[in-house]
Amino acid sequence: MLSVSAPDDLAAVVAALRRGAVVGVPTDTVYGLAADPFSREAVALLFSLKRRPAVKAIPILAASIEQAERVGVLAGPARRAAERYWPGALTLVVGRVPGLPDWVGNPARDSVGIRVPDHPAALSLLAEAGPLAVTSANRSGGAAAEDDAGARAIFADGVAAYLPGVGAGGAPSTVVDLTGGSPRVLRAGPVPWEGM
Repeated sequence: MLSVSAPDDLAAVVAALRRGAVVGVPTDTVYGLAADPFSREAVALLFSLKRRPAVKAIPILAASIEQAERVGVLAGPARRAAERYWPGALTLVVGRVPGLPDWVGNPARDSVGIRVPDHPAALSLLAEAGPLAVTSANRSGGAAAEDDAGARAIFADGVAAYLPGVGAGGAPSTVVDLTGGSPRVLRAGPVPWEGM
């Protein structure tokens, strides 16, 4: 198992992602596990490690609004919310871009949850690797790891590399669904939703 302990090891984490591996990454909310969302095998491994039901879509993190637009449609209220709250702890559920693989987001609803985190290590990784499927570092239903040490304790096998750090917020992001006629808060969190 590759252990990443210095900033220079960012390249090793990116290389692991490009091989289809799952890696650990700190974010502005919780410590997370990340995989290449465009690799079916990598996403399947992420679901398997989490023991997460396949019907629960994994959100996508991006380095910028422009990068987020590679997977989701940011128009109208979604664009205004992104410009106001990103980088930050707000996940926007929006329409998927045409041609996205069917394992990215929720193809049944033609939607995907996306956000830009406010964490320097996560942003550095995303800038190098591109958008990533990221979920909290825990077994489904269990307590989330607070940092890379906690994630290592939960996932002794299967995670190829860890960026050191702490999930800065400790609470999952606010999730707002913007795919319907009016916004719906799916999960309350650090960003209070005031509507756009």
